[in-house]
Amino acid sequence: MEIRPGILRAPDAVFAELPGYDFAAHYVDIPDPRLGALRMHYVDEGPRHAPIVLMLHGNPTWSYLYRHMIGPVVAAGYRVIAPDMIGFGKSDKPASRADYGFDRFVAWMRAFLETLDLNGLTLVCQDWGGPIGLRVVAEAPDRFAAILATNTLLQNCDPPPLGVPDWPGEAIAAWVETCRTSEDLPLGELIARACVERPADDVLAAYAAPFPDARYKKGMLEITCGIPLAEGAEGLNANRAAWRFLETWDRPFLTAFSDQDPATIAWEQVFQRRIPGAAGQPHARVRGAGHFVQEDQGPALAQILIAFLRANRTR
Repeated sequence: MEIRPGILRAPDAVFAELPGYDFAAHYVDIPDPRLGALRMHYVDEGPRHAPIVLMLHGNPTWSYLYRHMIGPVVAAGYRVIAPDMIGFGKSDKPASRADYGFDRFVAWMRAFLETLDLNGLTLVCQDWGGPIGLRVVAEAPDRFAAILATNTLLQNCDPPPLGVPDWPGEAIAAWVETCRTSEDLPLGELIARACVERPADDVLAAYAAPFPDARYKKGMLEITCGIPLAEGAEGLNANRAAWRFLETWDRPFLTAFSDQDPATIAWEQVFQRRIPGAAGQPHARVRGAGHFVQEDQGPALAQILIAFLRANRTR
């Protein structure tokens, strides 16, 4: 439904009785200089004064992706905050593709942290949660204590990432072109193709729930077009600045990539080589998982995260 001109919001009814997702909904309005206030949804579970784990999803998912991880991490004594990016999940969705961009996704996420005044964060990031989250870390480092990266990357790092085959390559360029020229894509099937085991139909329907029709998918289509493939692309200089910062990051940085994700192959080695805080960490390989490691092996990734939190005294 259109809540005001140009801003869509999925009806509450589409989120009823989603399998495995019974978390209370929380909302905050964040400022946007062009669009006005936008309502952002987030899961917020666990003790109010416990150390916070910030779980950032990517495309085309939402906080539903983390449903297998939130409970175990909360049971271990931590507070979990899992927001839905603008354009995804229960958050507001600008109706025009022109309202989205790499830098705007970063600005929206930073505004979310600033509005809630979140600090002492351990960032968990996957897919687009990495480029967006790592940019926010570079811009607001005092809010973060540690980082766990899984199946993600930070595009066009400078110098070129040694060991990453033919980045960005034909496959990435073709995916960008598909999103650029499409008005709709079968969201559930995109999730299924990137998992080792095909999720149940009701789970795939839950991933698709925030997008009742093609009008709601502008963000999920446009975010892919934000991959900076050439000089002058939006976000490229900011990515390079983020890499310069990350090469000074000496707080804990752990990689926990899956064993069956061709989209991010070898990028864990880039992080491990270039980020000082990655030295000496017990970097993990999650077995039996594709790109959406949280869907394929969420409980296993949760245990890696809990061990990382405890080892680095973030509780």
